[in-house]
Amino acid sequence: MKTFKQALSDRSSRRAMVWAGLALAVTAQHASGAEAKASPDGTEADAAIIVTASPLGDPQANTLDQPLIDKSRPQALSDLLGRYAPGVSVSDMQGSLLSMDVHYHGFTSSPVLGTAQGLSVWMDGVRLNQPFGDGVNWDLIPTGAISSIGLVSGAAPQFGRNALGGAIQVKLRDGRSDGGVVGDVSAGSFGQRKAQLQAGGVLDNGMDWFAYGDAMRETGWRQDSGSRVWHGYGRIGWQSGESKLGLALHGADSRFNGNGLQEFRLLDRDYRSVYTKPDMNHNRGWMAMLNGQSPLGDHAQIRGNLFWRKATSHTNGADVNEGALGQSLYQPNAAERAALAAAGYSGFPLSGETATNTAFPKWRCIANVLINDEPNEKCNGLLNRSSTSQEEWGGNLELTYAPAHGLLRQVTLGGSAQSNRAQFAQTSQFGYLLPDRSVAVVEGAGAHADGTQTSENAFDARVDLHSRTRVLGLYALANLQLARPLSLDLAARWDYSKVRNRDRITPGGGTGSLDSNPSYARLNPSAALNWQAGAGALVTLGWSQASRAPSAIELGCSDPESPCRLPNALAGDPPLAQVVAQRMEAKFALQRPNWALSASAFRTDSRDDILFVTASATGYGYFRNFGQTRRQGIEISGSASLDPLRLNASYTLLDATYRSGESVGGSGNSSNNGPAAGFDGSIIVQSGDRIPLLPRHLLKAGLGWQITHRLALDLDATASSGVYARGNENNRHRADGTYYLGAGKTEAYVVTNLTLTYQPFPRATLTLGIRNLLDTRYATGAQLGATAFDANGQFVARPFAGPVIDGERPLLHSTFLAPAAPRAFTLGLRMRM
Repeated sequence: MKTFKQALSDRSSRRAMVWAGLALAVTAQHASGAEAKASPDGTEADAAIIVTASPLGDPQANTLDQPLIDKSRPQALSDLLGRYAPGVSVSDMQGSLLSMDVHYHGFTSSPVLGTAQGLSVWMDGVRLNQPFGDGVNWDLIPTGAISSIGLVSGAAPQFGRNALGGAIQVKLRDGRSDGGVVGDVSAGSFGQRKAQLQAGGVLDNGMDWFAYGDAMRETGWRQDSGSRVWHGYGRIGWQSGESKLGLALHGADSRFNGNGLQEFRLLDRDYRSVYTKPDMNHNRGWMAMLNGQSPLGDHAQIRGNLFWRKATSHTNGADVNEGALGQSLYQPNAAERAALAAAGYSGFPLSGETATNTAFPKWRCIANVLINDEPNEKCNGLLNRSSTSQEEWGGNLELTYAPAHGLLRQVTLGGSAQSNRAQFAQTSQFGYLLPDRSVAVVEGAGAHADGTQTSENAFDARVDLHSRTRVLGLYALANLQLARPLSLDLAARWDYSKVRNRDRITPGGGTGSLDSNPSYARLNPSAALNWQAGAGALVTLGWSQASRAPSAIELGCSDPESPCRLPNALAGDPPLAQVVAQRMEAKFALQRPNWALSASAFRTDSRDDILFVTASATGYGYFRNFGQTRRQGIEISGSASLDPLRLNASYTLLDATYRSGESVGGSGNSSNNGPAAGFDGSIIVQSGDRIPLLPRHLLKAGLGWQITHRLALDLDATASSGVYARGNENNRHRADGTYYLGAGKTEAYVVTNLTLTYQPFPRATLTLGIRNLLDTRYATGAQLGATAFDANGQFVARPFAGPVIDGERPLLHSTFLAPAAPRAFTLGLRMRM
């Protein structure tokens, strides 16, 4: 007889569990609730209340709320979701809690350009996915001003583009719900200092107001990983009866060092170490929102908004130039020595410099920059700079009609229009690595990677792209009461987008140019059947479809004839097809006065997924559409209140796999098809291979204990199985201890957090928070790649003397990990005045 663990790992058993319950359906399009309405005597009321989520509505499934946010003091919304939200995992690939990748049921929302974005994020009726790459800057969201957060599961067409895996709805606070003055100060480990202040109230003339501001600074737990961020938010509102009008302004500024992944041997040697530095990110954002709603008669309501927002991002990141690995970087030749002398340099070796006596070479790099010969092969460092400016404006409008009787209980008609423009520029400058792993750049004729070097491997990393996009969306939502216990939710959205990309370096279109004018249109429907099985019991079955158009970053790197050296170095743009996801889910929810339980089974099949694949040129590739992927699983969650204890737990089993074959880059993968071990090559992804960075098992649990009326304890824990590394898409990497090091995946982990709150008097709350209570060392993500250092952190250009094939030598490849922070303490005081 199979054990439970064996059953979970058996593919046919997984299918049986996933399909159990019915042909998977989606509550995704509505996150809806049919709540049994209780009468005073405790019996079930005559009818359930069916509410269908809309982009302009308030969050309906309050996964996270204001008291939890105030108590936990998260650094960013992504940090909060990863810690508490069921089914959500995070990958700290950039090395900062301000900028993590968020995965929900196998779909991702990330601030990193080029990441396949599968979640739509909304704040007070405005879509926050940035225009250029559809990413989300979590660091710019004022987390401390959030009132509630809703998590919409599965393909949700009414939330527009990128809602393949669902949507995240955020509602900010206002003066009616959060009056008074509240101040909060805290200090903690790694130099963290934070202060926030909010004030609000209601005036006699029907006006309300709210203001919020915060500032945070820390030195960071890793080397050179300091950050600072501030947010400001203000809102003025007016209400008369059920008519409301509000004007809100928001600004934010963050600077953080996202030091990213580190090679596992160097982490073992020094857990605080970084691979290269600096990796500076500077983001700014501004937003203005005008929201309003008003009844139209007894059964109708109209609501809408107008918005404007702008965001700028600047990055300054040091990297190893992998093109120099395997090359001869040490003793300058006669021509190079002459160039150095002519430029006024002295102290360079006349002979005898080798890897044995020079751990960090520089002279050949400097010389080749001066003569613009082969800096791409002789400089072991690169300083990559990018600048992104994005501006968007538009509006949304909804009309809702809810007749008192009849088959049709509620219908909503909505529309949205947005226009945006974006500018993206990127440059790479050659330099050399210093012993502290920073990069010293070199000035000269060949200083920048612009393709002018007299080298067979010269590359042009410059980008200057201007993009403009116009988007129109129309949607409809309806709820039909088929019978007393049975209702049907229907939704559909039509989206049209027109992209205009213009290349300021190579205009005119064709191979090597980013000029393009693609347009995309699609109608996505959804349906869900709700059965009120009894008092507080709801069964939902549904199906839905959502899509996303390719982002400008993907369109800018999609030409097989002009492949990109890196996914974020653009080159060429044949049109890509839209990604389309179809979701089925079955869900059961049971609500009782002191406890609740829910279970669901889901499957999402995506076609025309966009993947970065290898091209004929070694190490190069491009984005293209390919076959299918599948994300399926089960999720169980429950909560109970047993005064003075509160308990909650959730478990997610996720089977996220490729369903089509493809050739992708696999230079760090031991199973690649290179000519010999240690050489570049491709790997073949087959149907059934698991998608990297997505844990199969995710368990979250929480315990709250009100010890006395003044003292409370909260304990939460997250247990996650390991994930496959990027570069190990075929799941076949095996370390050989010579050319390939590390497992190509992360280990399972359990992390526990503790919060103690004490109220010395009603208006004051002291909080002690301990993150990672047991000081567990674990990684949230991984990637395979060539390593430039030995186990002691010394640079090694040629780790192997041979074999030499077509002038190339094998490299040492390793597993790079995204390390999580060690134990950290935070002490805070919150005062309500």
